[in-house]
This record gives sequence, structure tokens and C-alpha cells, in this order.
Amino acid sequence: MGYPVTWFDLGAANVQPLKKFYGELFRWTLETAAETYTRIDTRGGSGMTGGIGRSGTGEPWVAFYVEVDDPQAVLDRAESMGAKTVVPVTELPAVTFAMFNDPDGLLIGLMKPMAGDSGPSDGEGEAVDWFEVLGTDASRTQSFYRELFGWNVDEDTNYAMVDTGAGRGAAGGIGASDKGTTWATVYASVDDVEKYLTRAEELGGQRVYGPLDVGDNTKTGAFRDPVGNVFGLYHYTAP
Repeated sequence: MGYPVTWFDLGAANVQPLKKFYGELFRWTLETAAETYTRIDTRGGSGMTGGIGRSGTGEPWVAFYVEVDDPQAVLDRAESMGAKTVVPVTELPAVTFAMFNDPDGLLIGLMKPMAGDSGPSDGEGEAVDWFEVLGTDASRTQSFYRELFGWNVDEDTNYAMVDTGAGRGAAGGIGASDKGTTWATVYASVDDVEKYLTRAEELGGQRVYGPLDVGDNTKTGAFRDPVGNVFGLYHYTAP
């Protein structure tokens, strides 16, 4: 069984624009957890829980977190495979976490299981239930995450579907862009990709791409939020 992806973070020097933007765009419930951190309940009933944090460096960020029993052991293994520690294992009252840059410099989080965290509540919000990693070399990137986290990577194509094997959290995709774009981000499941891209633009975001028909009855898109973080959207139509 692989490790689940259960959490995502968005960050900026000033969190207020992000709280306003995402709260209005996705109808998420935002709850202040600390002076520098706001917890997100997507009210999507599945996928990941998340948060919005204040950046200590001033740089914006988006990251998903992989839930592991021993963050230090996984961090050590990641470094042996070409990753670099960004945040060492840090223990806070509510969570123990760490962060690293993968071999392409993409930010990834690790966290220990949180007591009492049952995931997003049921409601009318948009679930964040997909993660995506686009590296410079699809095969290398897929191998890195497969070996580090024990994930089932569909096949060694330019873009491979990922089943973490954990039975909870988010599924995802790992590959490389034919345009040379690299990122590690998350996607929200929406009823209309164009509608949400337009709404994101109206709220101060910038369209990155989409809507794009990627096959399998799925359309995707992505935007940059008001501080520059890339965030994805997708819609799946059941056959």
C-alpha cells in the first residue's frame, strides 16, 4: 500500500487576497487556526483538506502533502534520490510536517497522520481530489515518486495516472509537459471548467490554459491565483 495524499497548502506574504479569492471561487469554509494559518474545509465530501499560510520568505507557494508515518525516514530517502530538504521535520501542536524540493525543484510536503482528521465534510463546495506533477523528464519523475511513495503509476507514458493505493485522499497524474512547463499542484473537481476559469479571472486570477479535452470524458484547465500560484480544475462526465 502506498502513502496517501491528504492535504494541500496555498501560501503568500499576505494571506487575505488568497482567502477572499478561494472562498468566493469555490465556496470553501475557511477557519482561522493560528495567526498565520487558515484551515480549509472544501465541503466537497472527498479528496484533501487544506490550508492557507503566510509565507516567511514572501514567496507564494502551492503544495500537496503526502501522509507518512516517519517523515524523517522519507525525507532522508528523498534526499538520497536527488531531492533537497526545504523545511526539516517540524513538530507543531496540531501537526508534524516537512517539505522538500524534488529533483526538478518542485515543492512537496510530508506530514504525519493528524489525530481526528476525517477529511473534508459533505457540502456544496468543490472537492480538491487530484494532484499533478509535471517534471522535465516524465520517466524520471514517475520513477522518483513511484519508488519514494510506493504509488501505482499507470504506465511509463508522457503522462501517467497515479493510484496511491491508500484508498483515501487524492489520485493524481505524473508526467512532463510538451511545452517544458514544470509544476506540482492540485486540481478541484468542478461542474464546468470554463465557468470557473472565467470566475477566477473576474476575481483577479489569470488563465493558464483550458478548457482542454484530455480524453476519457474529462476536460481540464488551470489558472494563476492573485499571488501567482498555479491551481487546476477538471470536470469528468460519466459515460
